[in-house]
Amino acid sequence: MNNLHYGIIGNCKSAALVSKEGSIDWCCLPEFDSSSVFAKLLDEEIGGSFEFIVDETYTITQSYFKNTNILITRFASGYDVFEVHDFMPRYYVVSSSSYYAPPDIIRYVKHISGIPKFSVKYDAKLRYAKGKTETLLKPGFIASINQEDRYDSIYLYTSADQQKVVASEEIALEKDEFFMVSYNEKILEQTVDTALFLLEKTKVYWLSWIEKTPKYKRYQEEILRSALTLKLLSYDKTGAILAAATTSLPETIGEVRNWDYRFCWIRDASMTIKVVSSLGHEDMARRFMQYVIDLVPDKDEKLQIMYGINKEKTLTEETLEHLKGYKGSAPVRIGNAAYMQRQNDIYGILMDAIHQQIVKFETTMENCEELWGITKGIVLQVRDHWTEADKGIWEFRTEERHFTFSKMLCWVAIDRAVKTAKILNKPRYIERWKPLEQEIKNDIFKNAWSEEKQAFTQSYGSKDMDASVLLMEAYGIIDARDERYVKTVHAIEEELCHDGLMYRYKNQDDFGLPSSSFTICTFWLINSLNKIGEHKKAIEMFDRLLSYSNHLGLFSEDIDFKTKRLLGNFPQAYSHLALIETAADLANNFTDEHIVKQALT
Repeated sequence: MNNLHYGIIGNCKSAALVSKEGSIDWCCLPEFDSSSVFAKLLDEEIGGSFEFIVDETYTITQSYFKNTNILITRFASGYDVFEVHDFMPRYYVVSSSSYYAPPDIIRYVKHISGIPKFSVKYDAKLRYAKGKTETLLKPGFIASINQEDRYDSIYLYTSADQQKVVASEEIALEKDEFFMVSYNEKILEQTVDTALFLLEKTKVYWLSWIEKTPKYKRYQEEILRSALTLKLLSYDKTGAILAAATTSLPETIGEVRNWDYRFCWIRDASMTIKVVSSLGHEDMARRFMQYVIDLVPDKDEKLQIMYGINKEKTLTEETLEHLKGYKGSAPVRIGNAAYMQRQNDIYGILMDAIHQQIVKFETTMENCEELWGITKGIVLQVRDHWTEADKGIWEFRTEERHFTFSKMLCWVAIDRAVKTAKILNKPRYIERWKPLEQEIKNDIFKNAWSEEKQAFTQSYGSKDMDASVLLMEAYGIIDARDERYVKTVHAIEEELCHDGLMYRYKNQDDFGLPSSSFTICTFWLINSLNKIGEHKKAIEMFDRLLSYSNHLGLFSEDIDFKTKRLLGNFPQAYSHLALIETAADLANNFTDEHIVKQALT
C-alpha cells in the first residue's frame, strides 16, 4: 500500500504536490520554505486543497509529459475526456539573460473529446491554515486573504465561470480552459492563449535541460526522472539544494520522527551536486559552490550542517499544534533544531564536491581562489576537531560518539584537500597535510574494525552495524577487493537487511528502534554488492527496489518494511541521487550482448 501517490511540479523557486486524482494537496508560495497555501497533506480537514471533482464513472490516470516536469492527469468517462496539465512556469528570457519563474501554478485544462463535466474545489488556506482564509470574487480574479499574524493573499485567475468555481458548481467542458494560482496580482490579462504559451515555453525548457544528460544502456527513464526531480529541488536564487519539498511527513505513521526538510543540508546538497555534475549539469554545481562561498566568509568560521535556502543560519524549530499531521502523525514542525548539531562528516563531503568542481569544470580564477580559501579552512577545522565525538550522519539528538562515518569523512576532507593542492600546484601544503591524512586513516583502521564482528562497525568500540560504513569504498579509503571491506558488506547485509530493504542501524536511538527502511541505505548496499562482484544479486535487488517507487517513479525518504509504503519527506533528494549513482553503475554491467540475450529470453 503506497499512500504517497503524488507528482511534484515546480520551477526552482517553489513546488507543489499533485495527487494521482489531480488534487494539489501541498504548496508553499512564493518560495519553497514559505508558509503553505494548500496543506491537505498535513491535515485533511483544514489544510486546504485545489481539486477537480468528477463522478464515479471517470477513470483517472497520471503521467509526466516525457522528459519534463509537466504533470498530466487524465480524466475519462467513455467519450468524455479531458486532461489537466499542471506546471509552474520556467523558461529562459534572452533579453534579460535570466529565467522567468514566477510564484505561479498553471492548471491547463485540455478538452480531448465529448463534453466532460467536473466541479472545482478551490480551498486555499494561507499561513499553514492558521486563522481564517476568506475567498472573494473580484473583477477578473478570485482573491483569498488571510490576516492571521500578518496580511497574506493569493489570486486565482481562470477562463471558467468564476461564480461556478467558487460555488463548486458543475462545469461542462467544451473547449480548453485554464486556472492560474498566483502569489502576485497580475498586471496583464490572463487568457487561455497566455497559459498555452507558458506551457509550451516551459515544456521546451525541460526538454532542453534533460537533453544534456548522458544516455545509458539501461535504467534511462529512472535516471532521467530522478535528475528532473533533483533539479526541481534546486533553488535558483541562491544555489541551495533542498533535502525535500515537504515538512513533517513521518518516518513511521503515528510516530514523532517528523522533521522539516525544506532546508539545505551541506551533506545532502554536496552529494546531489556531485551526482548532477557527473550528468553534465554544470550550472547547478557552480551555483551551489557560490552558495557555500557566500556562507563561509570568515576563514575560521565553522560550517553548520544545514542552512536556510536564503542562507539563513538560525532555523528555530516550532510546532503547529492546530494541524493534525499526515495521517494523524503529529507534531507538524517548521524549522529544524538540528542546525545546532556538530557533524564532522560535512567537511569531507563538501571537500569532495569542491575537489570534483575543480577537476571537472573550468572555474574563474576568482572562484578558484575562493574555493582554495575554503579548502584551507576545512583542513584547519578537521585538524582541530577530527578527534572529537559528534552526532553523526543520522543526527542522534543526544549522545555523541566517535562515528566511523564521521572519521572516514574527516579523512576524505584531507585526502581531497591534498589532491586539490596537487592540481593547484601547492607542494608546501601537500607536505604539511599528508601526515594528517595518514594519521586519520590509521586511526580508523585501528579503532573502527571489530575483530569479534569481523567488520567495520558504527562507532569506535561498538558492535553495532551501520549502513553508512558501506561508503568506505565509494570514498576511496579502502578497495572493493580488500577482504575487510568484503566482510563488512556481508556483515552489514546480514544484520541490517530485512526482506530486501535496509535499516540504517538497529541499535536504539533517541526514539527507539526504527520500523521503516531508510531508502538510500538500500541503494548503498546494492552498490556495494555490485562493487564486490555480486552483480546478479545487486541487479535483482535494484529492480525490486524500483518497484517500490510510486506510480511516477518517485521516492520519499523511507519505505515501510512490511507494506512497502513510502514514508517520510517527499520527494527526497537523498533517495534520488542514490538511485542515479546506483543505476549508472549497474548500467555499466550491461553490454549490448547482455541486453540482446535478455530481450530474447
